[in-house]
Amino acid sequence: MQPHYTTLRFKLILFFLSVSFIGFSQTPNARYTVTFMGTWNSMDHGMLPSNDHWSNLVGATHNSSVVFWEVGQLASSGIEDVAEVGNNDGFEAEVNTAIGNNNADQWLREAFNPNNATGSCVIMDFIVNENFPLLTLATMIAPSPDWFTGINSYSLLDGSNNWKNNVMIDMFPFDAGTEDGTAYDMSNPASNPQVPIFSRINMTPFNDQRVGYILITLEELLSTETVSFQEGINISPNPASNRIHIFNGSQQNLKAVQIYDLLGNLVQTLDSNLSDRTISIERNGLSAGMYLIKLTSDEGQSLTKKLIFN
Repeated sequence: MQPHYTTLRFKLILFFLSVSFIGFSQTPNARYTVTFMGTWNSMDHGMLPSNDHWSNLVGATHNSSVVFWEVGQLASSGIEDVAEVGNNDGFEAEVNTAIGNNNADQWLREAFNPNNATGSCVIMDFIVNENFPLLTLATMIAPSPDWFTGINSYSLLDGSNNWKNNVMIDMFPFDAGTEDGTAYDMSNPASNPQVPIFSRINMTPFNDQRVGYILITLEELLSTETVSFQEGINISPNPASNRIHIFNGSQQNLKAVQIYDLLGNLVQTLDSNLSDRTISIERNGLSAGMYLIKLTSDEGQSLTKKLIFN
């Protein structure tokens, strides 16, 4: 009986190991939701101004070949604009350059509601690909000289290359190092010279308490096969100024991309060099306004989305 018991125990161990492996093995794509909750308050961070608010929560998913902001490094002009005036155009352009260089795959942006010190913001159901597992976000603490908060190059993959499940990250204030000032005021002289980004923990008007927290929620694991053509297509930026990037996270290749005006006239088409996961399309003189972009897969599936050029 002893050999039979040993064999049974060995089979049970193999079974539980296989269940564990199946339950936690990596898939190429995952769907996430990010929630920012503001906890900025007068008790911890000085008397707040009457118009306390956050700028849009903006950022990107990317790989390790690009860093958009980092403590100890000089702020880019895009991050400077976010931190000083809550303007996202420069940062978006930097993300779009990274997308064009195949170092990022999507631009993220969402507004706060209500937009005050304890407001919240939710970026819903975005797909993250294993080739771009890092998440960077930023939002201005407004009004202020150049204060912001966010996360830099946070990996959504753990040390075993599995997608992280539910994560909470405390948010603390940072100084972009581009403008002087110690009060909630946007009228301040530029820092000369500019200094690297640094933490404002325990620096006036802040103490050592967080100004908010971020919840990162894994909604669904998606293999390439389970990401439909419709779900796997991401167009960024939209609205766009000059160039758009199309990221294809599905298993189907693109066969054609066509842009129509609202009268149904075909104004631009692209039907070659579409096998890359990320492709770029130039505006090519199209007037400002709304268009329809139709994407067709090599399996005959099609998807039509609104496209806006500023």
